Amino acid sequence: MTEVFGQGTGHEQVVFCQDQATGLKAIIGIYSTALGPSLGGTRFYPYESEDAALADVLALSKGMAYKNALAGLDLGGGKAVIIGDPRKHKTEALLRAFGRFVQTLGGRYITACDVGTYVQDMDIVARESEFVTGRSPENGGAGDSSVLTAFGTYQGMRASADAVWGVPELAGRKVGVAGVGKVGHILVGHLIEAGAQVVITDVSPAAIERTRAAYPGVEVVDDIDALIRTELDVFAPCALGGVLTDATVGELRSKIVCGAANNQLAHPGVGKQLDDRGILFAPDYLVNAGGVIQVDDERHGFDFARAKRKTTAIFDTTKAVFALAKADGVPPATAADRLAERRMAEVGGLRSILTV
Repeated sequence: MTEVFGQGTGHEQVVFCQDQATGLKAIIGIYSTALGPSLGGTRFYPYESEDAALADVLALSKGMAYKNALAGLDLGGGKAVIIGDPRKHKTEALLRAFGRFVQTLGGRYITACDVGTYVQDMDIVARESEFVTGRSPENGGAGDSSVLTAFGTYQGMRASADAVWGVPELAGRKVGVAGVGKVGHILVGHLIEAGAQVVITDVSPAAIERTRAAYPGVEVVDDIDALIRTELDVFAPCALGGVLTDATVGELRSKIVCGAANNQLAHPGVGKQLDDRGILFAPDYLVNAGGVIQVDDERHGFDFARAKRKTTAIFDTTKAVFALAKADGVPPATAADRLAERRMAEVGGLRSILTV
């Protein structure tokens, strides 16, 4: 059983939501509101158990707190998961029931899109809650946050290339993209435009065919294990998390790991293993922050050009993380954590100053 109150979890609030009439079974995790309301997407996924769903929402909400802090946003970290197959169980009534639960939190949690949820879903949730981002432009939102998530990941990859090869360019580099869904497909476009050689894999044949139709030059391998064993310059995990394990790190044949997937490290020790092998790891919650930058901008009257400028800064933040890692003699994941924790402590501590 996953511990909620165990040492090292640190979550402020975990809410279990059920509506039997619609079949809704959801969990909302709020890790921290030190910097502001917790913001993070809603994942709709057929978890094998309630415990697996709980473990995922706890890890994802903590990751969002660090992501938002490192991105310089005045936001805490939260996440929600809905248990079920979105292709079978997603209905208007279920999404609206979820929206009512979000509304009960009074703004402590702000939701958005994630795996299994889309802009049109957020439009439905927003009919029951004011605390929703990632809505369609027709409904006052910013639209699909995948665009800037992919762009920010690409900026992190450029910074990684600069750290390894001395130039922030990917022309001629071989990049393996694991997962060509909402974000990975767009990332492939940036890489092709940059002159990279791209190898892809995905569990969805439709996703592969869509990417091959758009970019005929991409190479396809059977599965993620085959991609990990491929000689690459950059490995870009862009599907679900946990892909970097003790076993896969030993087989990985790349100089850089930089992708959009959340929680890529199966456990913190994997970061050191990558470091020991001389593989540069760009922390996932650092480089994939473009999406949350976009939905945060939506809260202030969305301006795409402004949000893209903020996302471009991921390049400089990634370089700062690498510099701190080198100075402190720690893996980049540890350096990123330190920067995020420092901001949460310093800025969050201002809450002790009474304002009237």
